[in-house]
Amino acid sequence: MRWTCVRPPLESRANAFTFHELVSKPPPSDLIADPARRRLLATAAAGAALALPGVSALAQREGVQVGPRSRFESLVSASEIEAEAARGYADMLAQARAKNLLAEPVHPQLKRLVYISTRLRPFAGMWNERAVGWQWEVNLIGSPQINAFCMPGGKIAFFWGILTKLKLTDDEVAMVMGHEMTHALREHGRAQIGKEVATQGTISLLAGLFGWGVAGRQMAGMGGRLLTLKYSRDDETEADLIGLELAARAGYDPRAALSLWQKMEAASKGAPPAFLSDHPSNPDRLRTIAANIPRVQGLYDRAPKPDVRYGPPMSGGNSGKD
Repeated sequence: MRWTCVRPPLESRANAFTFHELVSKPPPSDLIADPARRRLLATAAAGAALALPGVSALAQREGVQVGPRSRFESLVSASEIEAEAARGYADMLAQARAKNLLAEPVHPQLKRLVYISTRLRPFAGMWNERAVGWQWEVNLIGSPQINAFCMPGGKIAFFWGILTKLKLTDDEVAMVMGHEMTHALREHGRAQIGKEVATQGTISLLAGLFGWGVAGRQMAGMGGRLLTLKYSRDDETEADLIGLELAARAGYDPRAALSLWQKMEAASKGAPPAFLSDHPSNPDRLRTIAANIPRVQGLYDRAPKPDVRYGPPMSGGNSGKD
């Protein structure tokens, strides 16, 4: 249910070159002769030397590069969004349990999902500091839909259909999970709701007249809506790329992202799967993923590989009782 790359600016490189010219060219003799000016030059050089590595690290970090997070997310409280998501998630689990569609902890495919999630989660904090304190959950729903999602606060669910109909390998499951986790880590749902608040013209009313507490009360019942949000293509591209990196760091082959989306596209012929209804495809998706695999290949090569390997369900039943 939950599934733009921006090149880093060149100004930092240009500024670094300009500074290099400044400090590498011999300064005028009167500047050298004046101790105060000499100390000033040395201080400036040291300060720039400290600043430049940060710029260099941003431009040259190993892994994918994406743009800044949406400014709209700041219009809505993260803690309130996460609390509403938790309530919506709990309601969904209760409904699935009542219909005997919620997999038990001993279910082999749920154990598979939990294991893969525990390998990806250590890297979540790189993309969102709040994720370190999230109460992560993973559940398997016995529905034939080709679907999966991760709600704000780390609430993950996979549907039986995505595992059986696509016959996902562990590496492909990791790509789906990394993609879904990215929607939560980059707070795409929070940004969408913030955009709605802004476009409704209620910002000044809420902030100026009633205070942000009213905005909190407006969040009531938002948990259900968080289950039905449709992501933009920019969100999807970002989730593809960051998910690719998360999975690679966890020891899952990034090339599986290509086979995953080829399977998804094949399944979309005729009636598109529910997953694609909220995760709009992009004609350049496979090309963009392929172009970014070299960026994470080194991370994958050096990462400890999973010591447990599972596989697709042995049966194609809809109940999740594999």
